[in-house]
Amino acid sequence: MSEEKNIHCSFCGRSKDEAEMMIAGVDAHICDRCVGQAGGILHAELGEKPQSNPLDVAAKPEFDFTPKQIKEHLDQYIIGQESAKRTLAVAVYNHYKRIGLVPLKDAPDVDKSNIVLVGNTGTGKTLMARTIAKLLNVPFTIVDATVLTEAGYVGEDVESILTRLLQAAEYDLSRAQVGIVFIDEIDKIARKGDNPSITRDVSGEGVQQGLLKLLEGSKVNVPPKGGRKHPDQKYIEVDTTNILFIAGGAFVGIEKKIGSRLNSATLGYSKDSRNHVDEDEVLSYITPSDLKSFGLIPELIGRMPIVTFMSPLDKKALRAILTLPKNALIKQYQHLFHMDDISLTFDDDVYDYIVGVAIDYGLGARGLRSVCEAILTDHMFDAPGLKEKELHINIEYAKAQIDRSSLRKIPA
Repeated sequence: MSEEKNIHCSFCGRSKDEAEMMIAGVDAHICDRCVGQAGGILHAELGEKPQSNPLDVAAKPEFDFTPKQIKEHLDQYIIGQESAKRTLAVAVYNHYKRIGLVPLKDAPDVDKSNIVLVGNTGTGKTLMARTIAKLLNVPFTIVDATVLTEAGYVGEDVESILTRLLQAAEYDLSRAQVGIVFIDEIDKIARKGDNPSITRDVSGEGVQQGLLKLLEGSKVNVPPKGGRKHPDQKYIEVDTTNILFIAGGAFVGIEKKIGSRLNSATLGYSKDSRNHVDEDEVLSYITPSDLKSFGLIPELIGRMPIVTFMSPLDKKALRAILTLPKNALIKQYQHLFHMDDISLTFDDDVYDYIVGVAIDYGLGARGLRSVCEAILTDHMFDAPGLKEKELHINIEYAKAQIDRSSLRKIPA
């Protein structure tokens, strides 16, 4: 029985549990999906029209969105960030239009539109990428750059990024090769200075070097189950040419580098009022040279040519995030209570109070959930089986719950 569980497809690496059917050979196995794909290749080589097979998936996604439609979809889930949404919409549109291009004689090759998103924690970087992937119906995965190390050291190889994309695509190679990868905490692998390292930097500059071949577009041998490579392991060859990479990071302190370049103080004070730059607007002046000063190597920056920023969230933006988007936090909690047949309502001044505490908390939109949890936990505990079918939260109750919680330690 244990031997059957260890059976894997010799082509794609899927286990017997993950496949509908596994066909055994003399010294190998092949799953139903690989049989279907091999049949399609055989028909193509023989010039025959292949029979329709529900397992066959087109190598190119159906893409019929304009940049304006992409942005309109983002507007339903993300408040503000107009510049970032427009930049991302155009980059994604160009990327998938490039995949669908019919090769023409003497036509130039169109390069990839990999993106760097710079912004403080809780400003919506991950949500932006996830929302686009959901709209396009392509595989999407989030990977943490901090766990990656240079080959041969404790940690994960950069190829594990593609393993997770394959897993998100249920090991459908054709879908994975047109997916989207969000590399979070890209700023944490910056080298310590603006000069090349004289010592081995296995989780910084070494990882950046390892990412180059993935970002540019090449065929990479990927271990099906992730982890470290070893000589006797079977690999899946993944072509990264049509995979869109979006990197996000807080880049703490980069405002000072931008301000220094602009010869303007980041707090808005300068000798010449014409050079005045507001603190909240500093990121709007970011350029690739600032990323280089922060510690990203020029080769990596060159492969991620589009740099955009996420604006800090002010009180007005947080108030809107709390109630307006399709996935607004208040709507989520109302839905949770509705599942217990309870109607949840709030006084308007409670929303302003939640936003005020979240701003003190300093975690952007993520801070809103912490405050809401502190206010509603007792009611959520008692909700199942509760006779009352209406629950109204007023400002007095909200303040009392916050005072009882650990959030009371936050300075006003």
